[in-house]
Amino acid sequence: MTIAGQGVVVTGAAGGIGKALAARLVAEGARVVVNDLDPAATGAIAAEMGAYAVPGDAASEAGMTALVSAARDRLGRIDVWFANAGIARGLGLDAGEAEWAASWEVNTMAHVRAARLLVPEWLERGGGRFVVTASAAGLLTALGAATYSVTKHGAIAFAEWLSATYRHRGIVVQAICPQGVRTDMLAASGPMRSVLARDALTPEDVAEVVVQALRDDRFLILPHPEVGDYYRHRAADTDHWLGGMNKLQRYLEST
Repeated sequence: MTIAGQGVVVTGAAGGIGKALAARLVAEGARVVVNDLDPAATGAIAAEMGAYAVPGDAASEAGMTALVSAARDRLGRIDVWFANAGIARGLGLDAGEAEWAASWEVNTMAHVRAARLLVPEWLERGGGRFVVTASAAGLLTALGAATYSVTKHGAIAFAEWLSATYRHRGIVVQAICPQGVRTDMLAASGPMRSVLARDALTPEDVAEVVVQALRDDRFLILPHPEVGDYYRHRAADTDHWLGGMNKLQRYLEST
């Protein structure tokens, strides 16, 4: 993929990984729309990096329709969609219905709603790229974060389905699965914070890995390469892997 000149949308771009991705893509010559809920923050970020600001809700059906329409108006066409917006609400079984619902809408259904609007046009053109920020939690799990883990698994599952269904028609799907990243979400990650912080990357580190991965179309983008080893071990011996995760759970409860 040649990044220069591409029409790109990044959701959840007012901070963290989304902001770093947008800035790096602009630096590579892409024409970028940045999206987030806060109009002031979105506008400031866009002005800072030379992008287009389209604030709004990237999760609801109406919000997604408005975002895609506005992005097309500014870019002419959308070549790459970064479904980056995500939330972490609630922890374990004490998470309430509202926290589960919000997590589902933002972390999973936002991707479905974007694809519904983007894929038909991409099929007509013969190509497009859909990049999901899914987290290692979507491949493995995140102790103490049931809503996040489950809905990020959903994001991975949808990305896999999208790739399996449309890759022969020119649609490239990729899933970014970092472990610890130095963002506000890491600071609020509960009992896993001390574990994830040990090898935490900066958002800029993640953006660098992503830009390189755009050039070879790999499905799994792993800023922490060890996540691939964990994923293979999980598949090869699930019971042993679950035993190891439970051992970590017991350790966290004792500290």
